[in-house]
Amino acid sequence: MSLLQGSRIGPYEIGAALGAGGMGQVYRALDTKLGRSVAIKALPDSLNDPERVARFQREAQVLASLNHPNIAAIYGLEESGGTQFLVLELVEGETLGQRLKDGPIPVHEATVIAKQIADALQAAHEKGIIHRDLKPANIAISDTGQVKVLDFGIAKVLVSPAVNGTLAGSRAGESSETTMLPPVRHPVTTEGVVLGTVAYMAPEQARGREADKRCDVWAFGCVFYEMLAGARAFGGENVADTFAAVLKSEPNWNALPSDVPMPIRALIRGCLEKDRQERVVDIAAASFVLKHPDIAAPQDSSGAAVPAGRRVPMWRPWLLPAVTAVAAAALAGVVVWLATRPVPTRVTRTT
Repeated sequence: MSLLQGSRIGPYEIGAALGAGGMGQVYRALDTKLGRSVAIKALPDSLNDPERVARFQREAQVLASLNHPNIAAIYGLEESGGTQFLVLELVEGETLGQRLKDGPIPVHEATVIAKQIADALQAAHEKGIIHRDLKPANIAISDTGQVKVLDFGIAKVLVSPAVNGTLAGSRAGESSETTMLPPVRHPVTTEGVVLGTVAYMAPEQARGREADKRCDVWAFGCVFYEMLAGARAFGGENVADTFAAVLKSEPNWNALPSDVPMPIRALIRGCLEKDRQERVVDIAAASFVLKHPDIAAPQDSSGAAVPAGRRVPMWRPWLLPAVTAVAAAALAGVVVWLATRPVPTRVTRTT
């Protein structure tokens, strides 16, 4: 359903169209009761069937269970003329996809953005929710620099979220590349159904296998790589070429700037392991690394720095700092003990 500028849905006055996504068209609107700008996401007529309506409503329920500063908020679910509408937080700014049109992002700025993305994913995973379509177009950066993860339209719920109170958000500034093959037959995706955006799909996701939180870890690695390199980790002239790259090719690691710290290189490599058994298992690991971007460079067993092109097990980057911290704590403890221990009284005996 296309909305005309100036039309009304309840208390919401429709403004300019912001863009279209795989699960809806998004418009700026004015909440005339509260006097604030919001985003209205409408289910397109072409998707206005019972299956898509169920998924649209489930998106509202998923977002209602999330309350995090890096996930855009949702204010309500409306219906008009048989069409469903989500009332969402309007993020004033641009998407990460729009920002990347200007080229790669400096390491420090990219690290700040990546940390907020990781925090948002961690909050969703703790609620049993997998995004499954993380990409630059679904990440907004406000005018103040705050990151908001958007569009949980194809999220997978491992644990049914409790629905209470308000819901959570979206913004669109460019057309979606989301692939949904074959058509959804049930609100909960089953094995064999491919959902997501090809260039950011984990290999197991591209093969239609069961998705888990490591699919989001992979997509996070793709996004982080793209911010630093200014180009996609996996690309091709068409969908088939991109699928092949995801399944068989390695990113161009030489495209990463020379000033990217070794721990961050190791993190991105760990996120982009094609075998998910070898991949970073939890996005919380990324949050930890990005809190400490100055952590010491990875070293091999001899203590020598590992060359940038060599694959490094993910535990090694923080092995040396961990050992150093333990040794320093032990030394400090000994010093404190020596300084505070009671001095024995000297006893003199005479005959």
